[in-house]
Amino acid sequence: MESTNSFRLRKQALKPIETARSSASQRDEEVSKNNGQRTCEEEPLSPSSRLYHEPNFNVYVIAIMGCKTRIYPDVVKTNLGHTLLRHPRFSSLQVENNGEMRWVPTEVDLERHVIVPELDQNMDSPDKFLEDYVYNMSKTTIDKSQPLWDLHLLNLRTSQSEAVGIFRIHHSLGDGTSLLSLLLACTRQMNDSKALPTIPIRKKKDKKSDRIGIWRILLRFWFALQVFWNTVVDVFMFIATALFLTDTQNPLKGLPGSESTPRRIVYRTVSLDDIKFVKNAMNTTINDVAFGMTQAGENKKDGGATETNNLPKSIRLRSNLLVNIRPAPGIQALADMMEKDAEVKWGNWIGYVLLPFTIAVREDPLDYVRNAKAIIDRKKRSLEAFCTFYIADWALNLFGIKAASALSHKVISRTTMCFSNMVGPVEEIGFCGHPMAFLAPSSYGQPYALMINFQSYIDKMTIVLSVDEGTIPNPHQLCDDIVESLQVIKDAVLTRGLA
Repeated sequence: MESTNSFRLRKQALKPIETARSSASQRDEEVSKNNGQRTCEEEPLSPSSRLYHEPNFNVYVIAIMGCKTRIYPDVVKTNLGHTLLRHPRFSSLQVENNGEMRWVPTEVDLERHVIVPELDQNMDSPDKFLEDYVYNMSKTTIDKSQPLWDLHLLNLRTSQSEAVGIFRIHHSLGDGTSLLSLLLACTRQMNDSKALPTIPIRKKKDKKSDRIGIWRILLRFWFALQVFWNTVVDVFMFIATALFLTDTQNPLKGLPGSESTPRRIVYRTVSLDDIKFVKNAMNTTINDVAFGMTQAGENKKDGGATETNNLPKSIRLRSNLLVNIRPAPGIQALADMMEKDAEVKWGNWIGYVLLPFTIAVREDPLDYVRNAKAIIDRKKRSLEAFCTFYIADWALNLFGIKAASALSHKVISRTTMCFSNMVGPVEEIGFCGHPMAFLAPSSYGQPYALMINFQSYIDKMTIVLSVDEGTIPNPHQLCDDIVESLQVIKDAVLTRGLA
């Protein structure tokens, strides 16, 4: 039976998309005979990639993938050789020579990178074991004698899946958005083994045709004036934060040195339809609702009461949103790169957006979403992410990697938390033929005590918390509070008849 299932998965596993191979793709690269991986010429690490090798920025991206079936390691290894290993970053060492770090092509030993621990299938709490396993991973790093990534395959039946795969990737290989896009480019739809996942694209609102002449000119002038003013204010706040401005000490803010502490990663899954229900009723975005329910959840006391913590309302508490200012390579572009050696832009081009986080008990739960929308809409009318990136880049070029690392660390450590929301596939996908139940991305090594990620998949939204337990001893309660807040907000929409 085991061999039959393995053969079936091999047939369902990743199949190449039929595309015409470009002759230009062979000019600098060739595919090696070992595992089908490509080799390329040496090249230096970008300054942003080097930044993630500083002691205070040794960040790893974690992607937990729940599967609906048992995982077959041999099937995974076979498919990795034809997909992930064809990306030069995943088949190269990072070698320092005369003070310069370079990407050096190497052959990848998949037996070393794909880890399959022996597990006791009769353990009392598989979910707790998985949580502890990831926690222990966050205590370790990957040896630089190999490409800085690994994959742990756990055939462990949890409450949400039959097996789990855990990708761990050093942040120097790319920003989180690009890395997740690359992983999704290695998957295929379960109902069509040749089709890539479908990722929703935000549609632009139609412009009203009656806004012509002088009114259009005035509106554009007013918008430009708002962007200019907001950008000036935001850049001033960024510089002030780098120099002296820090958040008020609060129960969510980590202590100095928190980047070196292990992380407890917990997650909950809610209905994406519930979030869309609130979004449509209030004419907002999914990101507005996610940020609003997070503010509502974090304004509760332990135990889920609807009262705020014992903090003054005037405190300064901010969330740092890290923005990839270079448009992330699409899944199709990454799939083409792995299939036909097409070129795509890659790297860490990260800008900072500081989001004020409100500490206040709202009598109307919908006010949390309204407040979140106001904050995010105002940030959309600002060039903060671009300006902060170029400020950090200027500091790096002028003063060197140590100064840029210190600047970035001060900005991050003087804020309280990090927040992100990523869009996932709208149909069921399979990783090397194994149908996925959920996807939960996060990271460790960052100087925050709390990082919150929202990740959608089909009709679900997974809320992922990465916490320093020394600061937040009960992350499960915080996660439950955020989940409960969505239900409270949804009930308020129904009560007011907004739907």
